[in-house]
Amino acid sequence: MVALTLALVGGCSPQTPRTAQDDPGPGSKAEPTDTITTPETPTMASQSRITLEDIATYPLPGTATPGALRFSPDGRWLTWLDSADDSLSRELFALELAEAESGELRRVVEPPDGGVSEDKLSPEEKLARERKRMRALGVTSYAWARFADRLLIPLTGEVWVQDGVDGQLRRVVAKTEADPRPALNPTLSPDGRQVAFVRGAELWVVDADPDQADSEPRQLTKGVEPGKTRGLPEYIAAEEMGRHSGYWWAPDGSALAFVEVDETHIPGYRIVHQGKDEVGDAAQEDHGYPFAGADNARVRLGVVPSRGGPVRWLELDVPEWTERGGPWTQDPARDIYLARVDWKPDGSLCVQVEDRRQQELRLLCFEGAKGPAKTLIQERSDVWINLHNMFKPLELDEATAAAHPEQVGGFIWASESSGFMHLSLHAADGHKLAQLTSGEWMVEGISEIDEAGQKLWFSATKDDPRERHYYEVGFDGQGLRKLTEAPGMHGLAIDRDHRFYVDVHSSPESPPTVTLHRLDDGARLRTLHPASPEDVDPRVAKLALAPPKFVELDAADGQTTLYGALYQPDPAVHGPGPYPTVISVYGGPHAQRVNRSWGATVDLRAQYLRDHGYLVFKLDNRGAARRGLAFEGALRHDMGKVEIEDQVAGVEWLVAQGLSDPERVAIYGWSYGGYMAAMALARAPKTFAVGIAGAPVTHWDGYDTHYTERYMGLPQENPEGYARSSVMAHVDAIEGKLLLVHGLIDENVHFRHTARLINALIGAGKVYELQLYPDERHMPRKLEDRVYMERRIFEFLTNNL
Repeated sequence: MVALTLALVGGCSPQTPRTAQDDPGPGSKAEPTDTITTPETPTMASQSRITLEDIATYPLPGTATPGALRFSPDGRWLTWLDSADDSLSRELFALELAEAESGELRRVVEPPDGGVSEDKLSPEEKLARERKRMRALGVTSYAWARFADRLLIPLTGEVWVQDGVDGQLRRVVAKTEADPRPALNPTLSPDGRQVAFVRGAELWVVDADPDQADSEPRQLTKGVEPGKTRGLPEYIAAEEMGRHSGYWWAPDGSALAFVEVDETHIPGYRIVHQGKDEVGDAAQEDHGYPFAGADNARVRLGVVPSRGGPVRWLELDVPEWTERGGPWTQDPARDIYLARVDWKPDGSLCVQVEDRRQQELRLLCFEGAKGPAKTLIQERSDVWINLHNMFKPLELDEATAAAHPEQVGGFIWASESSGFMHLSLHAADGHKLAQLTSGEWMVEGISEIDEAGQKLWFSATKDDPRERHYYEVGFDGQGLRKLTEAPGMHGLAIDRDHRFYVDVHSSPESPPTVTLHRLDDGARLRTLHPASPEDVDPRVAKLALAPPKFVELDAADGQTTLYGALYQPDPAVHGPGPYPTVISVYGGPHAQRVNRSWGATVDLRAQYLRDHGYLVFKLDNRGAARRGLAFEGALRHDMGKVEIEDQVAGVEWLVAQGLSDPERVAIYGWSYGGYMAAMALARAPKTFAVGIAGAPVTHWDGYDTHYTERYMGLPQENPEGYARSSVMAHVDAIEGKLLLVHGLIDENVHFRHTARLINALIGAGKVYELQLYPDERHMPRKLEDRVYMERRIFEFLTNNL
């Protein structure tokens, strides 16, 4: 479950992809206002410069920033994706670093025929975009070869390459009438001479050199059975594990490791497109959805030569894990998670596997990509294992290897064994050489490693868990130095020669900026966005949004500090309070709502409600991200308890400050936030009078294995916890007004969740309202649907609060 960035949504994780604009309407010169007068609350008649269309339109004001910022392998160029007109359609741009301070920005790729658009996408591509929470069109992704001046640009199921910034775009994989199947997940080999992709559930490779333009793609794997795929991630890998790839190039391009996914034993979950005119196959889709407590997809890892040849299968099973199997699986030996796959420079293949309960992880290494595997790292947790992307094999040049022989074949690793994610340096056999970071704060990612200089750069929560900053540290754990100083949230990319970095920075007071700096002294060389006053989003000045007030308060346990964000109505217009109050919630793990970013300020739903006299409050309860494992693990095996208790504590704090009217408190959220909204009405009916639950999980036995079992354990081993954490178990206590919102083709949180809750509400004689969106999945995409949703939600609040 990934927290979405929608106007309705109750949560946003730091890893959530930035969304893009569907309609440029708010950029017009007109400045419409919404005047709302409700008979129930005549004193709340007010004006807002924000319209419902503004709330529903993406990108939000000030957020149309360059993305996918990367340095070319030769260090000559900085490239990125951006929209020249702040629309959905993106193009590829470049800046020559030799002229970094004054050079002209170059348009590198304009997509043929407009590039990606929703109507040109295959069903497979649409589902992949759902897993990545992607809205952008045009050129939606690109990649440089690891060691070559060659670009790859996938467009609507076809694959294009270009030799450098000045080259011509060439199509190397096309869709034809004879074979209209899309080329999925294409990647360049490290030397840039080949492109791998998946077509028809099999792995293919095609030559990418210009002199091989007439060569045909080679099918590397053959004979896959229905219900199996090769080279694609299984559903939970993409949705819950952050692994969007199903194959990996060897460093020399001679072979590829790939995953075979077997879902033949998983009953198909059918979703019918009830809003379509068609019936039958054109209006239905089947998913091998792994429900909690049932079988997962079975995966196995193979290696195949890139020029063709037999597949070599690697053994991944861990005997002691097999012995812990149970009725949830028919094949205990394969009841594991393939979490990460990485090649080392010497051609060894390293694999991270996780046990079904997600309390053990092993880093296995296959020398020469052949068995048997050696175990380099074993992680165990009494809470759960949080996966990361910070296994980084070292690439030592000859001089560095001679100076530091103990590091040959070594790697950087991250572990949460201390309760906080921290970095360490390890030798080739896995033993620790040095602890690089420590303390009651967490490392979030590694930006770049300088083996010759014996240091690396990383992002962390060191100064404030509501901010993200970047730091440098030596391989001996000494010389910790902060790179970013401006308060707020930063995102850095560093070039391989360690001369430059580009910083995407925002704060509650400032929309995102993109600046280029020298790495050695941090000197700013250029502002790439906004490049001129004309590039500033005019909506930012028009709306003049005031940042929320950031507050701290005690959790329900009376000991833990919680962070909140307060959107208070203007006292000059609406008086000093107390105000009718709306709690905006996500509440689940792996997401943070309260941070010092522009995203806090540009929450237009919260701002719109504030303009109309509502106090809006966000609180990161125990269980939220970026506070360490103990804070996050407070909800283990009992979801919907401490989260609700903390939200109640937040309301009590607001009442004690004289800000909230205790008789007029509402709560809304999406996904986990929808679960929280429904649970709040059921478990705290004296606190919450109104709830708006969007796409809610209502019983955890209906959600997927990897997410649910990480936090709740297996249903067979925690039946009481599952029963207690179901909204249906508490329906009898609901007293307030409940609005349920759901997309009928949601393949993540199925509409079944809302339907089961409705049955329980009917059985208990409880009144509810329902909004359905027949053509929407978990992330509503149609602008008209989102505008309608905003209107209905606001009406529901004003009529009932």
